[in-house]
Amino acid sequence: MVSISKFYCLTVVLVTILACQNKPASVGTATDKPKSISTSLILLGTIQDGGSPHIGCKKDCCKTLFDHPDPNRQVISLGLFDSSTKKKYLFDATPDITTQMKALKNFGVQSENELADGIFLTHAHIGHYTGLMYLGKEATNSKDILVYAMPRMKAFLENNGPWNQLVSLKNISIKPLENETAVQLSNEIEVTPILVPHRDEYSETVGYHIQGPNKSALFIPDIDKWDKWDKNIVEEIKKVDYAFLDATFYSGEEISARDISGIPHPFVIESLERFKDLSPNEKSKIIFIHFNHTNPLIDIDSEEAKNVLQLGFRVGQIGEVFGL
Repeated sequence: MVSISKFYCLTVVLVTILACQNKPASVGTATDKPKSISTSLILLGTIQDGGSPHIGCKKDCCKTLFDHPDPNRQVISLGLFDSSTKKKYLFDATPDITTQMKALKNFGVQSENELADGIFLTHAHIGHYTGLMYLGKEATNSKDILVYAMPRMKAFLENNGPWNQLVSLKNISIKPLENETAVQLSNEIEVTPILVPHRDEYSETVGYHIQGPNKSALFIPDIDKWDKWDKNIVEEIKKVDYAFLDATFYSGEEISARDISGIPHPFVIESLERFKDLSPNEKSKIIFIHFNHTNPLIDIDSEEAKNVLQLGFRVGQIGEVFGL
């Protein structure tokens, strides 16, 4: 991604997590950064639910991070700024919501509101909804923050503590979603949930299609395997301008302490094979995200990351801006 604007750099300094950094030109293109403060997406985190460093990890990927944390290693989240209404939305409420909300507040135009105007949840795994706890009376004690959720996700929040306290105290107001039924946020923005197969212990899992005034995006941070989906991922990529896709594990070799069959995700090496015949333009739409702490793609200078970039795909980097 090319360097971001002077305004955004000041924002980044203020919130620390988006510290200005050099990114390889091949990660993005100049057309992704809006020429002015326009309707845009911002990548607020790229890491899998457990974070990095990861609890209990003794591997080299985490050793130094316990003593020297990397502020850019935030759990996966996407921010949306609608320039027509000056409203801002968050996709998933992560354990890093405190810094991500601050980054979103300062993005695009300075918001008077410290919190997002709405939060779209994908599913009930810890990296994607537990940030809601900071909206309760122990923290912000927010008032009627709009939380968009699918039926099982809505029922889970309403019927289980401590989440139901957020509902009863009106810290949040849950807006029900229906599969493949669009939510019109403004004349410029439309958001559509799309069911995807995943480990749905407490809720269903969705990705989102985000339609802006000029461009569109697909956001799928979690899915079991591409061939388990009732949709063709290649065809779905062709319909959008950006595709933020699950890249939890680079390969099965990363995990030794757990049975990887119990935590299925598309390996990056599998996705590279599936997408190898796409045109250069289609490949450039794909932005890999949701990296496990073991995934070498976290290090943009790793051989694996260089390989992905050389093949024409992209590796998500915190702070990247994508014009809609």
